[in-house]
Order: sequence, then C-alpha cells, then structure tokens
Amino acid sequence: MTTNEQSVKYGIFHIGATNDAYAQYFVGQSYLNNLISDPAINVGVGNVTFEPGCRNNWHIHHDGFQLLLVTGGEGWYQEEGQPARKLHPGNVVVTHDGVRHWHGATKDSWFSHIAITAGTPEWLEPVSDKAYNALED
Repeated sequence: MTTNEQSVKYGIFHIGATNDAYAQYFVGQSYLNNLISDPAINVGVGNVTFEPGCRNNWHIHHDGFQLLLVTGGEGWYQEEGQPARKLHPGNVVVTHDGVRHWHGATKDSWFSHIAITAGTPEWLEPVSDKAYNALED
C-alpha cells in the first residue's frame, strides 16, 4: 500500500468514480466526486483524488478562479514561473483568473483536495515527466 492510501480513499468525502470525463487532461488516474450539482450555482465544487504520481495538465481558469482545500495525502501545486509548492492536509491554494498552473499527487502518496472552481478552464500541455520527476518529495 502506498503512503496515505487509506486516509485518502476513506476520508471526509467519498472518493468518487474514475475521472473519465477529464482523463485526457491528466497523467495517471484521478477520481471525481461532484459535491454540488445545483444548476442555479455557477461554481463547481468537487472532491478530486489523485493516485500517486497523478497530476493534471497545465491549465488556466478564464473569467473565474480556483480554490483548493487540501483534505488528504501529499501533493504539488505550481504556478508558471514559480517553484512547485508541496501541499499537505489543511493547506489552501488560491488561483486567480488567468494564472497558468497545475496540481497533483507526489510520486509516492495519494492526494485529495476539494476544488471550488468558477469560469472556463483552458487545458494545456501535460507537466513533463522530466519536470515532475525533478520535484523532491
């Protein structure tokens, strides 16, 4: 069993189903549990879970933002031009409109966060294996 697997899989919010709808924008396996599905609310709220080594592509939120509330495991967050920031439960990340960024699990830990997202995402290229593998867990 990898680091934090049980605490992430059986955490506060259900892990959800495999994230097939967005799989093309991830390296590795992720899971998504949409927590709010009220069409009158124009903000997405979901529990996103990453298996070890999984990360999403670089992306930008246009006309909106993304807030990440880390709930389990260990992960990474990086904005373009900045060093990657290691994330732990209780960390909060604010990504402003138009900021190019990515987030995901460390190489040896499961990772989960609540993503609160507004606006339209623009999905870009994957984080390279070379850049990801250079991060120090």
